[in-house]
Amino acid sequence: MLLEQLGAPIPALPVLLLAGAKAIEDPLYGVYALASSVLACTIGDLAWFWAGRRYGYGVLKLLCRVSISPDSCVRQTETTYERRGVATLVVAKFVPGLATVAPPVAGALGLKTSSFLLYNGAGAVLWSGTGLGLGLLFHGQIDWLLERLTDLGGHALLVVAMLLGLYMSYRLWDRRRFLKTLRTARIGVDELYEMMNRGEDPLVLDVRSRTHRALDGRSIPGARTVDLDNLESTLAQIPRDREVVVYCACPNEASAVKVAILLRERGIRRVRPLAGGMDAWVAAGLRIDDSVVER
Repeated sequence: MLLEQLGAPIPALPVLLLAGAKAIEDPLYGVYALASSVLACTIGDLAWFWAGRRYGYGVLKLLCRVSISPDSCVRQTETTYERRGVATLVVAKFVPGLATVAPPVAGALGLKTSSFLLYNGAGAVLWSGTGLGLGLLFHGQIDWLLERLTDLGGHALLVVAMLLGLYMSYRLWDRRRFLKTLRTARIGVDELYEMMNRGEDPLVLDVRSRTHRALDGRSIPGARTVDLDNLESTLAQIPRDREVVVYCACPNEASAVKVAILLRERGIRRVRPLAGGMDAWVAAGLRIDDSVVER
């Protein structure tokens, strides 16, 4: 449980199922399992919460970069947090990718430690209790599976290792497939800056989430903020013959590429993601706006 909460790609739910099945014989074992699971979740999540509180955006960027699953990009968590607020912590563990990222997002946004422990603890109890309850409910099937594994003897470890290997291979393949979709025409920050100086007036779209913009506080001068939940209204205002540049703050420009693809599918052909996003613009020493204005 602790390893999974710290970010290791290890599915912990089977452990809860086994513990729930064992609790059918010894109810006190189920109580110990629930307490141990909640404690492990609290320790792991609190570490990420404090890291988010101390390092803010840097921790979120690290998590998005090292995540084995593209679906767990920080953008997803920020958007969910914007919609549901602190209640996100209660349901986070049921959503792949959300469990690890939600605590540092809460810390970066300045949530009180007491509130974090309350809501995150409720989520840990709900998630752990659900896993144990399913183990109790399907204890017969789980016992049958354990007996079959026992019959296999040493081969059982090989079977488990193969299943885990297949799981990891799928996750890695899914990530590679996702990254492959990012191989599209990009524009560099120097080229964009030159276009601005030549008076070509490219339309620059900032597709970072509202949460991320609030945490960062910087933007490219003249950029128009875009809410992906209201993308259609933005599309209606973009001339089909205008050069459009989209930027975000995700590694590999993931969110920017997704928006660029959507725009192209809707007939806006001259659209390109900004290579390196906001970080590349800042690293190049170019002028920035210190406050983000929602447009």
